[in-house]
Amino acid sequence: MSDANGTPGTPTGPRPEPLRFFGTTWVDHDGGYAGRRVGVAVGSLVAAAVSCLVLRFAYQGLEVANVGKGVTLLVVVMFAVCSAMAFNHTWGSFTKRPDPERQASLPGLLAIGFVGSLLAYFFRSLREAPGEKLHREDYEEARAAYEKRTTRRSGNPARKRRS
Repeated sequence: MSDANGTPGTPTGPRPEPLRFFGTTWVDHDGGYAGRRVGVAVGSLVAAAVSCLVLRFAYQGLEVANVGKGVTLLVVVMFAVCSAMAFNHTWGSFTKRPDPERQASLPGLLAIGFVGSLLAYFFRSLREAPGEKLHREDYEEARAAYEKRTTRRSGNPARKRRS
């Protein structure tokens, strides 16, 4: 936007909140949005595959250490359950804002279940930018409120009735 002198002005109204890896390209799906989605999908899937390979090495390390079947089973179940819970939490955070108190209590779970979070990121990026739906709803709500405020104020003062 600019004024009559050609100097750049400040944009009016609410601004979209940038998303990780996407910036504000999610608003109009421009600026390489499709390529970024493909990159995020491939990157998260590759990271999940590499993570599973690392977990396989950890499992082999438990076998070499001969810690026993009970400990090995406990570790495998722990990673499976934490990954499922991390997937569920990450998937849910794309559609609604997470509770800050609950979020503060989850870093350990999310760290252990990192494979689930990566898979949630992969599956969501096949449909849209992860978190786009939530950000779009917030942005459209803010724009509608802004438009309502500016429409209310922008009446022609010459046409107003005088009492």
